[in-house]
Amino acid sequence: MVVLNVSEDIEAKIRRLRELGKASAESEPVKPVKPKPAKPPRRISRIGSVRERERRKRILIGSTIVIIIILAVSWGVYSYYKGAGARELEQAKKAKIAEVDAYFKGNIMNFSYAQTKKAELLNEIAAAQSVEQVNKIDVKAAYKDVLQKYQQELEKQRRMEQEKILNETKRKKIDEIKLEFKPLLSRPLPEDIRKKALGVLQSLENQIMSAKTVQEVNSTSAAPYLLELWKDYYYFLIDSTPTQNVLLEKGGMKKIYTKDEAKTLIGSFLDYNEIMQYRVSKVEMVDIALVLPRDRINGAFLSPGDKIVIFSKNSTGSPYREIANMGYVELVLLPKQAGIISARESQSQSSSSSTSSSDSYSEQHSRAYTPAGTSISNGESSSDTTSTSQSSSQSSSASYNYNVDLSEILKAVAAGKIKAADEVKKELQSYGWEIVDLEKLSGMLVMDANTQVMVIIKVPSVFVPDILSQQNFIYIAKVSK
Repeated sequence: MVVLNVSEDIEAKIRRLRELGKASAESEPVKPVKPKPAKPPRRISRIGSVRERERRKRILIGSTIVIIIILAVSWGVYSYYKGAGARELEQAKKAKIAEVDAYFKGNIMNFSYAQTKKAELLNEIAAAQSVEQVNKIDVKAAYKDVLQKYQQELEKQRRMEQEKILNETKRKKIDEIKLEFKPLLSRPLPEDIRKKALGVLQSLENQIMSAKTVQEVNSTSAAPYLLELWKDYYYFLIDSTPTQNVLLEKGGMKKIYTKDEAKTLIGSFLDYNEIMQYRVSKVEMVDIALVLPRDRINGAFLSPGDKIVIFSKNSTGSPYREIANMGYVELVLLPKQAGIISARESQSQSSSSSTSSSDSYSEQHSRAYTPAGTSISNGESSSDTTSTSQSSSQSSSASYNYNVDLSEILKAVAAGKIKAADEVKKELQSYGWEIVDLEKLSGMLVMDANTQVMVIIKVPSVFVPDILSQQNFIYIAKVSK
């Protein structure tokens, strides 16, 4: 340090002055005097020699005292200024250290460059040997330099973190889109639709990888593209179905559509997840026979070829549920009780006659008077009546009952036990469903509403399990033309 070096120099100078003083005192008496060549030597008295030595001694002592006084004063002055300078230097260092601590604190000290810079500043302050050197240390400039590098480092870390988040978001988004495409690509797609789907998938991946922000990545959606691709695939399934109509099934609900109707339905959806729930299959028609009360078969007013819809109601409070939206009537057969003809003919006649005559005669007399305020009356009457009457009636009636069991006649015809079987067959053929037709024409219900009727219907095979399992709750409705 500078203070120590200065004090060492002063002490060294004092030692040298002391040594010079001692050397002068020892060598002064024996110092040879150069003889004057032109002047003869003079004889010195003993008293003068003593006085001369005393004079020189006093001079030497005085010089030494003066030197000591000067050195003491100089040392005192030096010590005073040295102590004052040291205190001022110490205060300056403390203030500068406090300034360093005031700037270099908080989160910035987690930055290694800030730690290093602070240590350098503290070392520089400690090594300063003057207040000027301390004051020249620019803590604020050093802090600004550290702060700039710290902010750059934070920005770098932020960019790295954002880039990490962005890359992670891209990876997740691509995995998510691939997962969304997986159900479609796992289907047996035709080559053109598969190629189109793979192209869309690759385009979306490129779009995600070129995105600059997380928001841009998250805004990328595969839904609109998948909606169109699923529609194309279902249009393909509908067109490739070999039957004229197609069956669309969703969550246990089955319905028959024409191909155009099915395409219209699929095209109306705005979410491909709804389309995925449907299953497309061909329609295979089968015939089944049902025996139902006539009031549950449209009153049995059905004819072969009629289009029907089948409903079910399995409890009193439950709603009617459509279980087959398409079917056709193949044949309707009257049951046995409708094949019994029962008729009764009756005739009656009556006649009646009556004669009566009557004669009557009546006569009445009365008198009244009031004597002395008392009322007195008397009367007399007579009548005569003659009557004659005569009546007669006559009635007659006749009735005839007969029953014909058509099923027994059919058996007899089949067994060849009836003569003129061909005429009987002709009559029975003309009978057929004329009874029902007469009901419609007359507006009179002849057969009971609970009459069992067998109907053979043609329905898609997919509806058969539901129809048979709910046969006791089936209602058949005729589709109006």
